[in-house]
Amino acid sequence: MLNDPTSPLSLLATRRSGKPRDLVAPGPDAAQLATILEIAARVPDHGKIAPWRFVVVGAEQRDALAKLITDAYRAERPQASATEIAALEQFAHQAPALVVVLFSPRTTSHIPLWEQQLSVGAACMNLLHATHALGFAGGWLTGWPTHSDTVRDAFGADPERIAGFFFLGTPAKQLEERPRPDMSTIITRYEA
Repeated sequence: MLNDPTSPLSLLATRRSGKPRDLVAPGPDAAQLATILEIAARVPDHGKIAPWRFVVVGAEQRDALAKLITDAYRAERPQASATEIAALEQFAHQAPALVVVLFSPRTTSHIPLWEQQLSVGAACMNLLHATHALGFAGGWLTGWPTHSDTVRDAFGADPERIAGFFFLGTPAKQLEERPRPDMSTIITRYEA
């Protein structure tokens, strides 16, 4: 079934993460991005509380994002090297499309925080699956900008957290398969 290209399982089995620096135009257009985000929101969500949000960063906002990230980094690490700053500037300019996914916990809800965290992770994965289904590739990056309160504050407010930066586009080169876990080491049977 996994080798049958018409099988939906084949689509899931062939999804690969693309390195954001290797994703080029074309990226998803506005209608495709809307579809990707609609699919991203179709995840298990105990209590129907949607503990996640999506922020689309347009091409015209990438310079502002780079400035925000580098200014925040310099404020936190005044001795930052030119190489570190250049890498952060480059971070904001990768791939043709960028979506920032925020974990927006519903702190007054009776739904456990752990279940809310699982839901945002599922939304992130659905975003990548939908991107792949439309013929693009996506890269989910975290790193220093995800943990910066200053960067987070540009997209939301405490207690929100950045779940990741999702860079979407067309791979400049064929995506390589990465090593996968040996299934015999991660599957066991419950023995009562």
